[in-house]
Amino acid sequence: MPAPCQPHHHHPHLPSLHGSMLLLLALLAPLARAQYEHMGYPPGYPEPEQEMYSAPHIPADTPRIQLRLAGDKRKHNEGRVEVFYSGEWGTVCDDDFSIHNAQVVCRELGYLEAMSWSPSAKYGKGEGRVWFDNVHCSGKESTLALCASNGIGVSDCKHSEDVGVICSDKRIPGFKFINTLPNHVENLNIQVEDVRIRAILSSYRKRIPVTEGYVEVKDGGKWKQICNADWNPQNSRVICGMFGFPGERKYNARVYKMFARRRKPSYWDYSVNCTGNEAHLSSCHLGQGDMAEGKDNGTCTGGLPVVVSCVPGRAFAPTPQSGFRKAFRQEQPLVRLRGGAIVGEGRVEVLKGGEWGTICDDHWSLLASSVVCRELGFGTAKESLSGGRLGQGMGPVHMNEVQCSGFEKSITECLFDKESLGCSHEEDAAVRCNVPAMGFQEQLRLRGGRNPFEGRVEVLVERNGSLVWGTVCSEGWGTMEAMVTCRQLGLGFASSAFQETWYWPGDVSADRVAMSGVRCSGTEMTLSHCLHHGAHLACPKGGGPKRRRAAPDLVLNPQVVEQTTYMEDRPMFMLQCAYEEDCLASSSRESPATAIRRLLRFSSQIHNNGQSDFRPKAGRHSWVWHECHRHYHSMEVFTHYDLFSLNGTKVAEGHKASFCLEDSECDEGIDKRYECANFGEQGITVGCWDTYRHDIDCQWVDISDIKPGDYIFQVVINPNYEVPESDYSNNIMKCRCRYDGNRVWMYSCHNGKEPVYTGCGCTAATTVRNRFTPAGSPLSDLFTGGSSTAVV
Repeated sequence: MPAPCQPHHHHPHLPSLHGSMLLLLALLAPLARAQYEHMGYPPGYPEPEQEMYSAPHIPADTPRIQLRLAGDKRKHNEGRVEVFYSGEWGTVCDDDFSIHNAQVVCRELGYLEAMSWSPSAKYGKGEGRVWFDNVHCSGKESTLALCASNGIGVSDCKHSEDVGVICSDKRIPGFKFINTLPNHVENLNIQVEDVRIRAILSSYRKRIPVTEGYVEVKDGGKWKQICNADWNPQNSRVICGMFGFPGERKYNARVYKMFARRRKPSYWDYSVNCTGNEAHLSSCHLGQGDMAEGKDNGTCTGGLPVVVSCVPGRAFAPTPQSGFRKAFRQEQPLVRLRGGAIVGEGRVEVLKGGEWGTICDDHWSLLASSVVCRELGFGTAKESLSGGRLGQGMGPVHMNEVQCSGFEKSITECLFDKESLGCSHEEDAAVRCNVPAMGFQEQLRLRGGRNPFEGRVEVLVERNGSLVWGTVCSEGWGTMEAMVTCRQLGLGFASSAFQETWYWPGDVSADRVAMSGVRCSGTEMTLSHCLHHGAHLACPKGGGPKRRRAAPDLVLNPQVVEQTTYMEDRPMFMLQCAYEEDCLASSSRESPATAIRRLLRFSSQIHNNGQSDFRPKAGRHSWVWHECHRHYHSMEVFTHYDLFSLNGTKVAEGHKASFCLEDSECDEGIDKRYECANFGEQGITVGCWDTYRHDIDCQWVDISDIKPGDYIFQVVINPNYEVPESDYSNNIMKCRCRYDGNRVWMYSCHNGKEPVYTGCGCTAATTVRNRFTPAGSPLSDLFTGGSSTAVV
């Protein structure tokens, strides 16, 4: 077999390269900064100027209304549009509704803009009257009441036509809610401009993340404290959840009393009353009446500013000896997230009966998502995702119609339907959780790129008592290291790793190498959490990576392997091409042409369950021509096939180079995009799979030299991580294998790195199939029919 790592050769005409790296995001949009504003800007790039809020002038004869977002929401900034008028909450009909109407609604609620709107009561049916129908806005109105409509209360709509909107996450800077109604309105979810936990005690100011301090609300551009009159633990739970913490704890109130006496607080005008399972403070009941008896004109008679003390998840908790834990680990082994680009997001998978499965998105809610997030050591959910948005899983759908109270310790404690009839992996539920602000993005930056998402990687390190920027040595730099870098910057997935930087020099003041010997497992939250040389720098060469927002996710179907395995005896003179491509055991080099090799054959079906197409790293211009088989290899090593003894010793191996990655079949409604004929483009489309039949060269393991016994069979796809994927853990498939010298059993096949089960459940044994005997059709039509894909 070829060595897993090939030496790097520098072009003789290029200048010598220092130890550094390059990071490039592969985006299809034009490389103009404006194209990326919706993604946010990394440190060092200026944010676009933001408008400051000024209270709108509303004509005196305009009807006075208030708005809120309600219903079955998946984010706090979306929901059914409800209007308070004439002492009663009502809804808005979807007839003639447009994005311009949604823009007016969102800005009246204090959000920068509308993202989209939804008809037909997507967020559930409201109650009361339908206040507005046939609304027509230009988008510039300061209130929905100024838009043309049938008139307030004039409607022929039912609540099945209630409209909903999704607003941007960003608030209007300086937005201040002004209650223009004469009567008190509770549950106004529109008053919160921004919230923070400000560390007060010196012992907490230096800690990252900030877990204890005053709760402060930004009001009219100024930070204000909240009076603790009527403050309850449920409120603290919501605040902690917003900032990425799963729970709250008691604190020493006496020291905060002393601090409040020395510095007079400035109090917010509103009080808070939460149930404890809201995803955001703005979803709590906010008001002034009975909930704020102790408050009067910015004072808090007999009270103090609200203080919260939050409990971080284990992955974010500092320890006295070693600081933060070096790699992210799930806290609960019964639930995990897969397919997410950053920590705290992914497809929800649960372990049941020893098998990982997914959750159907029917009635999947922000409440259930928050239970998952807290269970895994994060805060509340900031988004509940449906429709396989973060990739499709494999295996069974374990849960459906999940209903939670919000206080469960685990998603498995919620009510759910065990039957998942009608659910497919196209409906896999996912979450995005609030995670603590660790400041990781400020410790890494990109310089010299054409846009905010590419450039040389530079890290912030301490040198001689000062913090300075420096480069990262590229010796051994690969996809895993690039993945961690992308995660730390919040830029999505890596797409490849480069080791040249001369064309994007970066910051001159950061030319010195600051980190070398970086080795990442891929689960770390920051580059500094990976193994590296520390202060003992050693860098013989330069390096860097390339990024993208979405990634493929290859998964091997274990049932196909289990059902199509058989043995074949084949003479050496019929294996010449396979011998040249190193697909036989080393003992074959001494075998005469008439010698028989025993091959363990099987078919494999590789699905792309990710969010982007799987494409070879190399372009067509660099594919390698193999004369014997008369085809090109787009990936020199695409899969490894290994047979291990039960103690983990490798006893036989095989590998497959891929010259033909194509769409053999696709899910319903998805068109094939890749076909190998006529030197066509290669790849596997999202929702499609590539089938490698048992009867093509190198689709085997040479077991000529092994003795009868029990073994572990393992297949690894994309073993050298040449092509980045959203989840590498499911690239491994393992089976139990029993060989008695004449027959072979393959059973208990499953994906993932978990131990192979030792229980029974074997498929029928298959006898040796001799090359010169008639070919039967054992176990599957993959032996005789279906797609024919040639791979070597």
